Amino acid sequence: MIVPILLGALSLLALAYAARLIIEARRRGDLALRPEGVAVGAVANFFDTLGIGSFAPTTAWLKLRKLIPDSFLPAVLIAGHCLPTVTQALVFINLVQVDPILLAACIGAAVAGSLVGAPIVQKLPVRVVQAVVGVALLIAAVLYALTNLKLMPGGGQALALSGGLFAAAVAAHFVMGALMTFGIGLYAPSLILLSLFGLDPKAAFPIMMGACAFLMPVSAFSFIKGPRIDLKLVLGMAIGGIPAVLLAAFVVKSLPLEALRWGVVVVVLYAAAVLLWSALKGGDPDPAPKP
Repeated sequence: MIVPILLGALSLLALAYAARLIIEARRRGDLALRPEGVAVGAVANFFDTLGIGSFAPTTAWLKLRKLIPDSFLPAVLIAGHCLPTVTQALVFINLVQVDPILLAACIGAAVAGSLVGAPIVQKLPVRVVQAVVGVALLIAAVLYALTNLKLMPGGGQALALSGGLFAAAVAAHFVMGALMTFGIGLYAPSLILLSLFGLDPKAAFPIMMGACAFLMPVSAFSFIKGPRIDLKLVLGMAIGGIPAVLLAAFVVKSLPLEALRWGVVVVVLYAAAVLLWSALKGGDPDPAPKP
């Protein structure tokens, strides 16, 4: 009973977010798509569905191409990848079995964390955003490298957690939900934590995808109304990302990703260094906000 309720609520939330995004883009005169956004959304979400992750590669590309100011990164990542991530969650919650109580509790905790984090991110100085995202990229690069070196936790066979492990998982997802609004991806830390707790890694997929899918539209509602966002880029990422998710989930399903992951490590490390250097220099001023 819990899973159908979650799927129905997620679908309604996604529709409400999509409508709000279009209304806000129209109000600002930003309904025209940025073609590069479509390409970024398609590539990032295709490989995200296969396990690469989308936040770190997208951040690296946006930074390397200088498509947006650094202070826009959290909002563009959350708002742009929101609808593709919802698509992922609808697929994996349906296909992969996990304890529905654990699933619902972790989702609720992540959403609560995002409600705490989103207002803070919008008010932070630019150099703080640069520093936080830069450190997050360094961590992501390390996780990619550990995955390739087969040093990540293997996980167990459990489909549920109980007692202290259940409470710890829920509390951790609250923290991860708050950090995600800074542009720090939730997938890798969630997968590592749940695997360490003995959960079957496959069972972690609906939890991490469901948590992201619920918290992203919730926090994106406030991001799309703020000045630190590029809605043309966001719309392009969403439109490119949704079909890419379906292609990866139902057609491709798996690829040899080790070489690609090493390439991502190099690009992400470069972007992290540039962001941290900008933060040390004092950050860049925010552009004038749109009315």
